[in-house]
Amino acid sequence: MTELARLKFYATQPHPCSYLLEEQATTLFLDPSQPMDVGVYAELSELGFRRSGDHLYRPHCQRCTACIPARIPVARFAPNRQQRRIFKRNASLEVRAVRPSFNEEYYQLYARYIEQRHADGDMYPPSREQFSTFLVRDLPFSCFFEFRDKGQLLAIAVTDVLPNGLSAVYTFYEPDEERRSLGRFAILWQIDEAVRRDLQAVYLGYWIKNCRKMNYKTQYRPIELFVNQRWVVLT
Repeated sequence: MTELARLKFYATQPHPCSYLLEEQATTLFLDPSQPMDVGVYAELSELGFRRSGDHLYRPHCQRCTACIPARIPVARFAPNRQQRRIFKRNASLEVRAVRPSFNEEYYQLYARYIEQRHADGDMYPPSREQFSTFLVRDLPFSCFFEFRDKGQLLAIAVTDVLPNGLSAVYTFYEPDEERRSLGRFAILWQIDEAVRRDLQAVYLGYWIKNCRKMNYKTQYRPIELFVNQRWVVLT
């Protein structure tokens, strides 16, 4: 195990929370001068940290503990009837892992997704600089999983491959293909991929009980939440 106690962390000043409008958020970041080592990343993921661009972070709010790290223990996952239908609906899709990169095909899909699905969020309006800074990082453990149907790009799952699991960094998809439930399918596919790679879990980021946009995460059962410094199964 890495001596995590030797790592330096920095906290931001309080700022408006992106998810709970009445709250102020504070974020704890790993020292940016610390090399992005996959072993350190994996250990910090066990403590609820996530990656955004070149930074590892987790919420560090003074009076709110609503953001709870969530992961799916893939060996115990069993799809429900709706999830099996989503699998069947997307059986024609071909998935390919590629290195993160910028091109217009990727960016135009991302822009359509943000504009149609997240126009009320802090990532709107989309920009090429935002896309590159957030998602296109030259890191050996990061990849884009392309989802295509007869060559047409329908979704990209930005995923970090860690020794202890897959970390689902971000997924964007064709908003006009609502019937396919591409966001949910991307998670289901990553669960299967983690099993194929003999990995422990798929890390889904943070779950907030009172945030409607986060509700989908608890549809994957069993799901574990990081509560009081340990992972517990949500009942």
